[in-house]
Amino acid sequence: MHLAYPAVLAALLFCIGLYGVLARRNAVLVLMSVELMLNAVNLNLVAFDVWLRDTLHAGQALTLFTITVAAAEIGLGLAVVLMVFRSHGTADVDRLRDLTDSIASTTDSPPSPDDPPSQDPDPVKGKAAA
Repeated sequence: MHLAYPAVLAALLFCIGLYGVLARRNAVLVLMSVELMLNAVNLNLVAFDVWLRDTLHAGQALTLFTITVAAAEIGLGLAVVLMVFRSHGTADVDRLRDLTDSIASTTDSPPSPDDPPSQDPDPVKGKAAA
């Protein structure tokens, strides 16, 4: 087998993943595009390992390491996306530019004397009293 076939396929996969990272707005699709790019790297590692006939199979060992890192990245990335979606109601990357402002405003700080008084929630019904 020629080395050009998997190398070209890996280059195409990486370019599609790069386009997905740069052009997509949804955070889940961005994570999927990153996974596509990592799989292109894995394909190159295995192809060069077979082509070089390495007795230690270093390319395959690095591929297993990359798969492990990708699994951890997806786990943490999806957790972050879910928390952002729950707090902001959107997973649109363009709308999340001002995360530092919104995080600073949602911290539990004591109210200042200049703040208007807020309505206390009704403990029985769980919503604001009318």
